[in-house]
Amino acid sequence: MNKKDLKEFLDTKVEQYNHPKFIESDPIQIPHQFSKKEDIEISGFLAATIAWGNRKSIINNANKMMNFLDQSPHDFIINHEDSDLDRLLPFVHRTFNGNDFIQFIKSLKHIYNKHNGLESVFSKSSEEKNFQHAIHNFKNVFFEIDHLERTRKHVSDPLKNSAAKRINMYLRWMVRQDNNGVDFGIWKSISPALLSCPLDVHSGNVARKLKLLKRKQNDGKALLELDTSLRKLDPNDPVKYDFALFGLGVFEGF
Repeated sequence: MNKKDLKEFLDTKVEQYNHPKFIESDPIQIPHQFSKKEDIEISGFLAATIAWGNRKSIINNANKMMNFLDQSPHDFIINHEDSDLDRLLPFVHRTFNGNDFIQFIKSLKHIYNKHNGLESVFSKSSEEKNFQHAIHNFKNVFFEIDHLERTRKHVSDPLKNSAAKRINMYLRWMVRQDNNGVDFGIWKSISPALLSCPLDVHSGNVARKLKLLKRKQNDGKALLELDTSLRKLDPNDPVKYDFALFGLGVFEGF
């Protein structure tokens, strides 16, 4: 189909899936449990971090994370004592274990105490064309304290050719201005135009069928190619098409 028809088709699918019912089966339901900005962004970050594998398992384990943090993630991160961290050790989601969870809590405390929070870290290093350097710099800040080397693998680095699917998904949640009650849009200092589509097996396969993407691997180079295609369809809100690509792949088997 030509560009006009493709845009109309995808815009219709965005309208179909960018809907509150989408929340019911998606990890974004975790931050939707909270109203305080810091709780939303912290719970969202933790849920996005473990967002690989079975979606039901992701949601169940993200809820367990919130229970470990007394359903008050910001308060726990800011006010916990070292002795409080031992309770996190039993947590496990695939290769993310209790030691990784503890490291994340320590790094998040550092970010809120020394860097004015997650939004501040991401927004300081954003550049004009995309957000990949900002994600790279975020990882550097996240691990500038003493840390477990094994935990570094749980924060992707786009400058090492990673598609950084989970962080890009998280940024969509926090930054994208959504009038339909799905994405939060609470980070006003960052433009949605800079966001990248969370590229995974579902969105990648659909994008290739629609000729939005040629590269076979779902890596950083493929993300740049997909970004270029989606920005031609909507330069101000390119990541809205994540709803269309993901919905077509997961719910329609496109």
